[in-house]
Amino acid sequence: MLPAAVEVFLAGGDTPAADAAAAELDEIATAFESPPLAARAACARGAVALASGDAVAALPSLRRGWQLWQQHGARYDAARARVLIGLAFRELGDDDSAAAELTVARRTLQDLGARGEVGAVDALLTPSFPDRLTAREVEVLRLVAAGRTNPQIATTLFLSEKTVARHLSNIYAKLGIGSRAAATAYAYDHQLV
Repeated sequence: MLPAAVEVFLAGGDTPAADAAAAELDEIATAFESPPLAARAACARGAVALASGDAVAALPSLRRGWQLWQQHGARYDAARARVLIGLAFRELGDDDSAAAELTVARRTLQDLGARGEVGAVDALLTPSFPDRLTAREVEVLRLVAAGRTNPQIATTLFLSEKTVARHLSNIYAKLGIGSRAAATAYAYDHQLV
C-alpha cells in the first residue's frame, strides 16, 4: 500500500505525506532485505525528491530502483522508473538524456501493451509550446530573440525569407503583438530562450 500512497500523495501535491510514506517504505525494505521492495522504496524516494524540485537527489534513487527492476526482469516497473529518470534529466536541462530515457521507456511499454502509459510518455515526448505556437514558430521566435534578421533566420533554418515573414506574421497574430521587441520579450518571459 505504501508505494500507492506515495503516488497518491504526490498526485495530490502533498509532498510531506509522500515523503513520510516513502521513508516508512524504505525502513520496511531495509528490514526485510527484499530487492523488489528495495526497488519500490528507491523509486518512491526518487519520485519524492523529484516532486520536491531536487532532480539531483532524485537521480541516484531512481537509477537504483531501475537497476533492481532490471535485475529481476520487471520490465514494466523498470520502464516506469525510466520515465521518472527522464523527467529528472529534463528538470536538470539535459533534454537529450531525457528524450533517450523516455524513448526507451516508451518502447518497453509499447512492447508490453501498456497503451495508457504509452500515451502518457508520448505526451512527455511531444513538446508543447504556449499560445499554440508550433515548433517551427518557436525556432523563428528564438532566432528573433537572438537578434537575427529575416535573411539570417532564413539561412539558418533553410527557409525562404517569405516563409520566415509568414511565420513571424503567424507568431504576431497568435501572441497579439506587433513588433520584434515584443516577440523577444515574450520569448524571454516564457523561457523559450
